[in-house]
Amino acid sequence: MNTSIIQNMINSIEKPAIFIDTKYTILAVNEAYKNTYDNEVVIGDSRCFEISHGHTSPCDKHGEECPIQACIKTERASSVVHIHNTKVGKTYCDILMKPIKDDDGITTGFLEILDSINFAATDSQADKMIGSSKPFKNMLTKINRAAKSEIAVLLHGETGSGKELVAKALHESSRRAEKPFVIIECTGLNENLFESELFGHEKGAFTGATHAKNGLIEVANGGTVFFDEIADVPLSMQVKLLRLLETQCYRTVGGLKQRKANFRLICASHQNLLDLVESGQFRKDLYYRIAGFPISLPSLSERQDDIEALVLHFLANTEMRHKKFSNAAMKQLSQYDFPGNIRQLKNIVEQATLLADEDVIEIQDLPEQTFVKQAKTHALNDDIVSLDEVEERYLTQVCETQTMSIDELAAKLEISTRTLYRKLQKFGLKYE
Repeated sequence: MNTSIIQNMINSIEKPAIFIDTKYTILAVNEAYKNTYDNEVVIGDSRCFEISHGHTSPCDKHGEECPIQACIKTERASSVVHIHNTKVGKTYCDILMKPIKDDDGITTGFLEILDSINFAATDSQADKMIGSSKPFKNMLTKINRAAKSEIAVLLHGETGSGKELVAKALHESSRRAEKPFVIIECTGLNENLFESELFGHEKGAFTGATHAKNGLIEVANGGTVFFDEIADVPLSMQVKLLRLLETQCYRTVGGLKQRKANFRLICASHQNLLDLVESGQFRKDLYYRIAGFPISLPSLSERQDDIEALVLHFLANTEMRHKKFSNAAMKQLSQYDFPGNIRQLKNIVEQATLLADEDVIEIQDLPEQTFVKQAKTHALNDDIVSLDEVEERYLTQVCETQTMSIDELAAKLEISTRTLYRKLQKFGLKYE
C-alpha cells in the first residue's frame, strides 16, 4: 500500500492510531498518537512496543497478549486491553488491531487504533477501578465496549464485587455522562412504594401525599438508571417495569398525563436471573429486555493478583495511611478467599490499621476472619459439620500460620491461656 495513502488513512482517524509493518515498525502515525506518549515516534525506525511500553521486545515476551500475533493466527481483527506508559502515567488502553492486505491478499501490516480507558487504573487513584489481573482486564474490555452503546447492560456478580462502581463507569464513559446517574435500590421496596419511587405521584394520590413528587425516572431524564438487585422487584411490579422499558412511557401515581422516559438502563443482581426465570420468580420477557449485554464481575478470589494493589489503595484512603503491611501480612491476605469480596477487603484493611500498634502491620494484626479459610469453606459448602470440627480446623490453621506468643494468641482469641492450652490438647495440637 502506498505510504501517502496509509498516512491519509491514519490522519482520518480521531483516536490515537498507527500503521505497523510485520516487524512491529511504525510506518505512519497521527497527531493523537504522538500526543499520547512521551517517547518520540520516528517513522520507519520506532517500534510500537518501544513507544507504548518502553520494551525492547514485543508484548508477548513480557506477559501480555500481542494483538499482532492474534491477527496473524486468525487473519482477522483482534482486540486486547493493555497497560501503556503515557504522558499521564500508566493508562489502560483498549487496542483494536486490524490486518491490512495487499491486492494479492498478503498481509503487509497492521492498523492499530487505541481507545483510552479512563475508569480503571493499575494503582491507587480516586474514583477508579483498581487491578491488573487477567479477569479484571477481560471485564474492562466488556465495560468499555458496552459504554459506547445504548444497549441495556446486566451486571452479575457476588455481593461486594463492585457492581455499583461498574455501573458508574458505564455511565461516565457513555454519551450520557453529563446527565444524571440515578440508583434505584430494589431491595425492600413494596409494590406501592416502588411505583411511587419510579414514576412519582400527584398531590392527594394516596394518604400522606401532601404534595406532588417527581419519580426517579423523571429525575434521570437523559441520563442512566441503575436498578440494583433487580431480582428483588416484586413479580407484580415486573410487568409495569417491562411496560416502561418497552414503551418508554409512564404515568405518575394518581396522574392522567402520559410522560415520555429517556434513560439508559443498567441492572445488577447477585442472583442468577435465569434460575429465577426457570422457577417462575422472574419474568422471562423482562429478563431478555434487561440482559442485552450481560457482564459477569469476577469475585476477588479470582483476582488474587489484584489484592496487593487494592490493599494499598484502601490503605491510602484511611486515617492511618502512614502505616504499611509487612510481606507476611500481605501474603496472608493474598491467600484468603474474601467471601465478601472487595467490600470485605476494604473493611479488613481499615480494621488492621486500627489493630496494629506499630506502623508496620504484621500478620498478628489482621482480623481473625482472615485465618478461617478452610473452616469457612468446608462449613458452608459441604454437609453441616459439628462446631468441634470447625474449631479444630480453625485452630489447626492458626497453629500453622501464627508466630506470636501463646499468651498473645489467647488474648487475640479472647480466651485465657489455660483455656487455649486445654483446647489444643483436646485436638492433639501443638503451638510452637
